[in-house]
Amino acid sequence: MDWTPYLAGAGIGVLSWLTFLLSNKPLGCSTAFAQTFGMIESAIRPASRDKPYWKKVLPTIEWQWMLVVGIIIGAFISSVLAGEFALIWVPSVYGDAFGYDPVFRVAVALIGGILMGLGARWAGGCTSGHGISGTLQLALASWVAAICFFIGGIAAAIVIYGMAA
Repeated sequence: MDWTPYLAGAGIGVLSWLTFLLSNKPLGCSTAFAQTFGMIESAIRPASRDKPYWKKVLPTIEWQWMLVVGIIIGAFISSVLAGEFALIWVPSVYGDAFGYDPVFRVAVALIGGILMGLGARWAGGCTSGHGISGTLQLALASWVAAICFFIGGIAAAIVIYGMAA
C-alpha cells in the first residue's frame, strides 16, 4: 500500500486539529525526547525533578511520548503492508557515499540525532512543532523556521551528496 503525499498530509492535518481540540497543545515530537531524558535523569538522581525545566516539561509519559511510539509502530506497519520491510544497518545511498561500516553509520546517526534534539529544544520546537502546528497557526517564527528547514536540508544534501544529474 503506497501512501500518497496528499493522503498523508490530510491525515497529519486531521491529527493536528484533534491535538488542539483534545489537549489544547500543538502537535510535536521533540518534547517526548526531553521527557525521556527527564525520566532517565530523575531515576538516576531523584532530586533533579526540582529543576525549573522539569516543572515546564514534566518528565512523564504523556500523549506526545505516545505519539512517537505510534510513529514507530505506524512506520513498521506501513512498511510491512507495502512489502518493503527490511532490517538495514546502512542504507545504500549512505553506503555508496560514505562506506558500509555499520559502526560508523550508527555513530553518525547518534551524533546527528543528539544535535537535532539540541537544536529542536533550542528553537522551541521540532520540524513537526514548527512546520506543522506553528504554520497552521500562522506563526511567523514557525514559517521562518520551516523555510530554513528546507534551505538547510537542500544545502546539506548538496554538500554531502553533490548535485545529482
